Amino acid sequence: MSKIKPVRNGTRKDTIIRKAAALFRKKGFVATSMREIADNIGVEASSLYNHIGSKSELLQSICFQVANAFNQQLEEVEQMETPTAKKLESLIRFHIRMMLDNFDEVYVANHEWKQLGEPFLSNFLAQRKQYESRLVELVTTGIRKKELKNIHPHVAVLSILSAVRGLEFWQRHKKEPERPELENNLVNYLLHGITR
Repeated sequence: MSKIKPVRNGTRKDTIIRKAAALFRKKGFVATSMREIADNIGVEASSLYNHIGSKSELLQSICFQVANAFNQQLEEVEQMETPTAKKLESLIRFHIRMMLDNFDEVYVANHEWKQLGEPFLSNFLAQRKQYESRLVELVTTGIRKKELKNIHPHVAVLSILSAVRGLEFWQRHKKEPERPELENNLVNYLLHGITR
């Protein structure tokens, strides 16, 4: 068997994480074995343990890499000196790109997080809750500044997150529209609705 080849601009561990995410998405975390991950990469299972401690560690890496990416983007957006709608647009576009460019990892973080052991499970859930709270605060601030309609902030945030997560269906079928049109249409719909 061959050696683990690092992904472009990444490490061998990144390769393992990416392959594991694809299998976790297709089969689920519980049903995927380390041997299957190794076979998918083209190495012996023992080679994986030079880079990763366990299957659980792979799930932790996937979930927290996704969570950290979203939190980092939110921090950057919160510092922007722009109207709230522009901040929301930036976040929506980031969510869309994450769903399109890192679909396996985001899918696993959205569906397989329940398989995390403690203290990772509690930590992950706390990060998700805090992220949503910060989004609600962003929308609340926009309403207070009269930059957004007087809508319920929790409903607005739930609508945005649910709509972007709905791209899972688009990823499965990858029919029309093309990516740029998809992104622009979704942003336009979420920020302006469908009425004239």
